[in-house]
Amino acid sequence: MQYEGVLRKMQTEVGRPIQYYMVFESDFLNLNQVLDQTLHIDFIKFQCLNCGLDRPIYRQGFCKSCFFEIPTAGDWIMRPELSTAHLGKEDRDLEYEKKVQLQPHIVYLANSSNIKVGVTRKTQVPTRWIDQGAHEAIEIVEVPNRYLAGITEVALKDHIGDKTNWRKMLTNQVEDEDLVEWRTKLKEFIPQEVADYFIENNHETHLEFPVLCYPEKVKSLNLGKTPSYTGVLKGIKGQYLIFEDNTVFNVRGNEGAYVGIGIT
Repeated sequence: MQYEGVLRKMQTEVGRPIQYYMVFESDFLNLNQVLDQTLHIDFIKFQCLNCGLDRPIYRQGFCKSCFFEIPTAGDWIMRPELSTAHLGKEDRDLEYEKKVQLQPHIVYLANSSNIKVGVTRKTQVPTRWIDQGAHEAIEIVEVPNRYLAGITEVALKDHIGDKTNWRKMLTNQVEDEDLVEWRTKLKEFIPQEVADYFIENNHETHLEFPVLCYPEKVKSLNLGKTPSYTGVLKGIKGQYLIFEDNTVFNVRGNEGAYVGIGIT
């Protein structure tokens, strides 16, 4: 079997285990069905996810000029506390920013390598947790816009981390935590204007990833240095492919790379 196309974030479907799909322009691949099979990945060229040109990818699948111009790559994407649509203030495109920022957002706790706080649109639950490789997560507050979620995350970051240790996540060096207890401990640090949005009585969500065996240590596949790679697929977790020889491949980190994928 042979597939070809530009890499984008893998699409997922909740299940036990989670189902993973690589979606190309005219085809898709269910990766769960090719576990224990050999994958051949060949880098062909770049293809910016916005302009479609063969230019080096700068960040988030975009070439440098697109990254600094398009509304989907504004600073408020990574730093939600910078959102200004609720004030009617434009960053790059007010209509787009209103559409994304002025909708329900969730501040959550997720446990992938350690407990971390994060923000996502309500429509992205539990997709966001899956993408981070979290085996358990819980919602803390649900607010009506991205700005309120952002200032809550900033306040809580003083008391709990906001980063995932991807190596620990991929080697499955994780411990279960009482996220309900953590949420209760953090309640007092939530900003006053968000206090009424605190979620009191929901339960943890538990997620199961399609991994046949975890590596003891990991080495990352960089298509810039290794444009051709062959390995036996042993698992998918977060946005990573895990191979038998301890190689891991961050699909999301390689968005905008146009590749050929063969399966034998």
